[in-house]
Amino acid sequence: MGTASNWKYIHPQQTGQRSIFIYAHSETLCSSENGHGPVIGPVLQGNNPQNVTQSLCENGSTHPPGVRLQLSAGHRVCSVCEHSLSSVLMIWTLLCMPEAYIASIKFSAKSCRPAPAAMKIAVIGQSLFGQEVYNHLKEEGHKVVGVFTVPDQDGKVDPLGLKAEQDGVPVFKFTRWRAKGQALPDVVAKYQALGAELNVLPFCSQFIPMEIISAPRYGSIIYHPSLLPRHRGASSINWTLIHGDKKAGFTIFWADDGLDTGDLLLQKECDVLPDDTVNTLYSRFLFPEGVKGMVQAVRLIAEGKAPRLPQPEEGATYEGIQKKETARINWEQPAEAIHNWIRGNDKVPGAWTEACGQKLTFFNSTLNTAGLVPEGEAVPIPGAHRPGVVTKAGLLLFGNDDQMLLVKNIQLEDGKMIPASQLFRGMDNSALELTEEELATAEAVRGAWKRILPSVPEVDDSTDFFKSGAASVDVVRLVEEVKELCDGMELENEDVYMATTFGDFIQLLVRKLRGDKESECVIDYVEKAVNKLTLHMPHQLFIGGEFVDAEGARTYETINPTDGSVICQVALAQVSDVDKAVAAAKDAFEHGLWGRISARDRGRLLYRAAPSPSTRPDPTGT
Repeated sequence: MGTASNWKYIHPQQTGQRSIFIYAHSETLCSSENGHGPVIGPVLQGNNPQNVTQSLCENGSTHPPGVRLQLSAGHRVCSVCEHSLSSVLMIWTLLCMPEAYIASIKFSAKSCRPAPAAMKIAVIGQSLFGQEVYNHLKEEGHKVVGVFTVPDQDGKVDPLGLKAEQDGVPVFKFTRWRAKGQALPDVVAKYQALGAELNVLPFCSQFIPMEIISAPRYGSIIYHPSLLPRHRGASSINWTLIHGDKKAGFTIFWADDGLDTGDLLLQKECDVLPDDTVNTLYSRFLFPEGVKGMVQAVRLIAEGKAPRLPQPEEGATYEGIQKKETARINWEQPAEAIHNWIRGNDKVPGAWTEACGQKLTFFNSTLNTAGLVPEGEAVPIPGAHRPGVVTKAGLLLFGNDDQMLLVKNIQLEDGKMIPASQLFRGMDNSALELTEEELATAEAVRGAWKRILPSVPEVDDSTDFFKSGAASVDVVRLVEEVKELCDGMELENEDVYMATTFGDFIQLLVRKLRGDKESECVIDYVEKAVNKLTLHMPHQLFIGGEFVDAEGARTYETINPTDGSVICQVALAQVSDVDKAVAAAKDAFEHGLWGRISARDRGRLLYRAAPSPSTRPDPTGT
């Protein structure tokens, strides 16, 4: 049977009167292939297990910890539990056992044994999200034995594959995993040679066969950007917004042979903001928290604490992939539903309609239309309840409930993105003629494009930034480089999406550098001759960037204090005018340039606006 030093204790738990320790020889447990091992050790009794514990720890086992034990004595069956210790197997205390004889020890090595702290992982996926998950898993100490990603597109390597190659991790770029419904043997063989213990699928657009999914010891886990079982399918973020859900979130689940039907491991949720789009929801929550969630899920598996909760059938939905051809706007619905449709397709695939003789795609929709008056140039839209109206704020649209929504950006059929307020000007293809200095700036910007798009042999006016392989991270880089080239010019990420070709981008930059405005402010002056000077005095209210009359054309007299004469009639603001002004100021703060620029650029503007010491009033003056 062996000496005391040969036996490893299982899990100590001391009772008030006595403790019983059950020992099993580590080599016997290791050699058991059928999941059952006989008891071959003695039972020791006593109130103080410290000396026994110490002697056994000094001769710790290298056997992987975590064995499920079923301990029985006569007609009694003790509890089943799992624990992990680094230097010993386990030790159990049997409470109130009638006899010191253990009938059997049963264990299941695969289903119950916690994974080691560091696992061998295969990452199957793509994109920046996949890259971030990969980076964090390596930081956690796991060994990524292989990365499976999509083939290069137009000479551009996927970020996940690129990072793995830089780290010397084997990278596989299979165009397909199956043929005629069967897994390709060569693909399966290459995967199995890696010896992965867990598959992690952070974002995967390929169909992975079950021969791969079920191969590793601890199975496969998948990230899905919805609160399953709601919104199964490939366009779950789109449909979360299209349905007007108030809550969004992501699920990490155990892969099975169904479509997003596997057991739940982890879920996290967030509020959906009124003007959230697919992009904003993904960037604000689903991406950063999803990366953390994947790392947490792997940690739970490593600790042997990962749950498997069957998905409920109640509340389960499945929606198809949103494509351009299915994203056409149905105008026979309320304004809120139209708004949800537009933002649920923003930016991909883009909600569209036919108007002005072409296909127009709408972006940046909002129901916040307080203070906006539907006055401007009409845009007839076939099937719409009312024509749209181009205003300075954007394009006002109407649902069949006669309520308004506002669209701020429009993409024309040729791909050009314009502010909705410039719909009719934007369809004018006349280009600015550049000066010598502006041409030099254009060449410097061309150099930035070449650095960001190394696979493009030549950048000309027709080169499209995104069709050339640029991603969202490249937008940030381009904006920062152009700001440096143009001495801190106000430029936003949105401007890149508004002008995706090099020619359009240069035209946009030149207009910004020249200070071109969307439209000239029309001012109705009152002229007054004073001391041989002609003064021009505005007499209207200034609301939302324009001069307007007060509600009901109400006015009051402004008096010359020197002689009591009437200078002119000035607009007398009513309560409704104040409401419009407050709403316009709120919109400008939240959705205007100030709300969109970075904190650093805000600081620049405040610094420029601050008076110099020479122009500041003297605080000691009287």
